[in-house]
Amino acid sequence: MYVLNKIKWIKRVAIGFSITLALIFALTYIPHKILSIEPTEVSKITIFDGNTGIKTIITDKNNINHIINNFNDVTFQKGKSSFGYMGYSFRTTIFDNEGKVTKEFTINSSDTIIYNGFFFKTKDNAIEYDYLEKLVSK
Repeated sequence: MYVLNKIKWIKRVAIGFSITLALIFALTYIPHKILSIEPTEVSKITIFDGNTGIKTIITDKNNINHIINNFNDVTFQKGKSSFGYMGYSFRTTIFDNEGKVTKEFTINSSDTIIYNGFFFKTKDNAIEYDYLEKLVSK
């Protein structure tokens, strides 16, 4: 009798654990903000253009404000895995005032980024892709 109860208990724990993991994974697909930082907390932004191979370092406060405010206003929806996909437009790294990396992601278009191994699509506002393109083409 004791063995049967123990087996039932183990099955229930395993099922509960599996359901919990599935819920946690499903919650990652809820639209959310990727960036939520004050522009004053950013010292520089580097953008590596995957099309030209040129790295641009942005330190001008007006440009930083514009870029950070734009990303703070965008909500993203997680999509499919980016594993196996090649090429990108702008690999972007944001640094805090102490020079530490705050956030890294890749901008592919005005509505798509790659972040933590997944494609994310914009749900409301667009990424100001043209603005970034002008900055890196200087």
